[in-house]
This record gives sequence, structure tokens and C-alpha cells, in this order.
Amino acid sequence: MRPIASTATKCGNCGPGYSTPLEAMKGNCPWSESQRPTTDSTAGEVIHRLPMPNLKDELHHSGWNTCSSCFGDSTKSRTKLVLPSLISSRIYVVDVGSEPRAPKLHKVIEPKDIHAKCELAFLHTSHCLASGEVMISSLGDVKGNGKGGFVLLDAETFEVKGTWERRGGAAPLGYDFWYQPRHNVMISTEWAAPNVLRDGFNPADVEAGLYGSHLYVWDWQRHEIVQTLSLKDGLIPLEIRFLHNPDAAQGFVGCALSSTIQRFYKNEGGTWSVEKVIQVPPKKVKGWLLPEMPGLITDILLSLDDRFLYFSNWLHGDLRQYDISDPQRPRLTGQLFVGGSIVKGGPVQVLEDQELKSQPEPLVVKGKRVAGGPQMIQLSLDGKRLYVTTSLYSAWDKQFYPDLIREGSVMLQVDVDTVKGGLKLNPNFLVDFGKEPLGPALAHELRYPGGDCSSDIWI
Repeated sequence: MRPIASTATKCGNCGPGYSTPLEAMKGNCPWSESQRPTTDSTAGEVIHRLPMPNLKDELHHSGWNTCSSCFGDSTKSRTKLVLPSLISSRIYVVDVGSEPRAPKLHKVIEPKDIHAKCELAFLHTSHCLASGEVMISSLGDVKGNGKGGFVLLDAETFEVKGTWERRGGAAPLGYDFWYQPRHNVMISTEWAAPNVLRDGFNPADVEAGLYGSHLYVWDWQRHEIVQTLSLKDGLIPLEIRFLHNPDAAQGFVGCALSSTIQRFYKNEGGTWSVEKVIQVPPKKVKGWLLPEMPGLITDILLSLDDRFLYFSNWLHGDLRQYDISDPQRPRLTGQLFVGGSIVKGGPVQVLEDQELKSQPEPLVVKGKRVAGGPQMIQLSLDGKRLYVTTSLYSAWDKQFYPDLIREGSVMLQVDVDTVKGGLKLNPNFLVDFGKEPLGPALAHELRYPGGDCSSDIWI
């Protein structure tokens, strides 16, 4: 697939990325010829495929070898994409520097190297650090028990250096993280132990308290947990985002199962607090796993000017845009249904709905009926194009959207009104991963070659 809106990986004599989030939003670095976007006639075409040498890795999230956190270092270049594997615990390093449209496999870090030096496994989020390292979060230990630690890689050699946290100092569970050095803080989230989630979702595990409901506040300099925040109505806190402004002492986290957005912030006493600011009400249904269906918020994003928050309801099927000019009182400004479990003509009947008067129509784009629901989202630097894929995680895809396995996931593009707010589907853009040469594929995360709204952290 072509780079839809890539920017130059390096600008003049400075380091990678941009000096500030607002400069990134302007996107005013020059194009290199190899990165200049192609015409709209090729939009949605897969122009290159990079086969991985192993099966059952479950490539989930990704990050860069370096980003705007190293903007002041002219020796750094954003040339390598780091791909941790959620199930196998391998880490793939892909070289995109010489030709972004034809990336090559640079290195494979085998699980045994990570197990030996870190005693961690089931890897998730990758962030680059200003120290010249790459940091990757874990969900568990080698045996699949919960363990929220962090693997450190050298960003040049990709040697496994050890853990970021002090020995014995991992969180009970893990998933995502975001750091804000000006406040000497990092906050991490939690899903569940790998042994609990990897084969599918069992409601009994919720009743048994096996799914996460906490945020862990870390001292960024001392590498240790200093506070644990219990979330009211906050089951399965997944994606977390500080405001992009590096001076900001607040952000948001999406709690999947409770279908809430929680705002975390530094309080007057200098510690951290959390409050619920958005609640997606469940729908009473018939013909589904449970009598009530949550929205299941699986991804969130913030625009680079910290004005809009976006999230996806994977089960209900809608994307949402909120104006967060007042972070304590987000205001809904855009909503768009992209598939989901409650479409008309499906097996689920909605009996009671606090938000909708009728079940939404199935989505058909360029003749393709979209299976699954909106899952991962990514926003262009200028905030005007939102991209969405429909696969969450293969074991959960099979359980909740069996059609997704047979038909493959898709990538869609949504046009964003950045003045008044609003979301509108681009009917001419579709990447159909059901037509892959080796059979239907389940596409998950998206990345822009020059950085995007969740890849870079400013310090």
C-alpha cells in the first residue's frame, strides 16, 4: 500500500520529526522525491508486501527507532520500524529508510534473547526515547502470567539491553504506556494476563477480576511505580494518550469493556487523579454473547493541536470525534458508523438503545460489505484524514466477527472537518485485505512513514 501522507523523515540539519506538535501539524518539511505521494488513481492499492519469516507472531503494534523526542540530534534518522509480536514475543526491525515503498527486513530479535535478559514476553507498545533507545511494553512473563514490564533496545544496533524498570519492579499487568518527561512521569495501562486473553474472551474472567482496571504512575527518572490509580467504571484500560503539548499534565485513556474515556491529571497536591468524562452506554440486545453489549473502546487518538479526541467502538461500530477544548467536558462533534455488531440484517437485535432510534445500515464501500467494526485508527499530521482498520486480535476476531476471518479486514479513510468538527467517509478509498494473494489478512495498526498522531512524543 502506498504511503498515503508521508512526510520527510528528516528536515535540514535537525533531527527526526518536528520541533513541536504544532510544527508537525503544519507538516512543513520538504518532500524527498522517493516520498512524494502518488496520484489519487492509485489510492488503496497495495504496492508492496513484506513477508515475515514466521507464523503466529500476531504483529500488533509498532513504533520507530527514533522520533521527535530526538529532534535536537542531527545524527538520528527515522529509518527503522520496530514491530513487536504480541504472541510469539519476537521483535522485527524493518528498514524503510532507503525506500519507504519497498521496506526490507533488517533484523529479527528472537524471544529467547528477550526472555534471557528481561524475563518478559507478549510484547505490545513500542516508543522511541531521547536516550537513543527503544522501549517496548509487555503483557506477561514467559509462562503467560501477567507482568507489565518494559524491554529496552539499543536504537542503533537493536541489541536487547535489559528492562527499563528496576529488577522486581514490574506492574502486575501491562499493555500501553506514554511518558511526559517535563512532569517526570510515565503512565501505563493493563489488559489482562496473556493466559486469560489469548484464546478469546470469557465473561467469567471478568467476574473473577482477571481483567485490568488500574493505571500505573511511574517516576520517569527513578523507573519505579509511585502511584496506582483505581478506575471507577474503568475495566480494561487500553490505549493511553497524554496531551501532545509536552507541558501538559493531563491526558485520556480508553477503557474498553466499560466503554468510558477517563481523564487523568496532576492534582494540586502533585499526585495524579482520574475522572470519567465520557460514557458510551451499553445496548440491551438479543442474539449476542451477553444481554448487554458494550461499545468496546479499543483505540483513541488526539489531534496534534490537542483539540479533538477520536475513538472507536469496535462492537457498536462507530467512530467518534469529541472537541476537548475543555478537557473536563468533551463535546461530541462527529460520529460515523463503520460496520459493527448491531447493523440491520445481522444476528443481533437491539432491544433498548439510549442513543440510536434504529439499528445502523451495513456499510458497503466500492461493492465490499465491511466485516468487523472500527478498531485501530490513525490521524494525518494535519488532522484532516482519519484512517481505520477493522481487526482487533485474531482470537477475538474469530469470536466476535467470524466473517472477518473469511473476508479479511479493510482500511477505510474518513475526511475530518477540523473547523466545526465532523466525520465523513471517503467512498472512493478502500484497501481490501480479503484479496491478498495468500488469502484474507487481518490488518491492525497503521503508521505514517514520517510520524503520526501516536508515534511521536515531545520532550
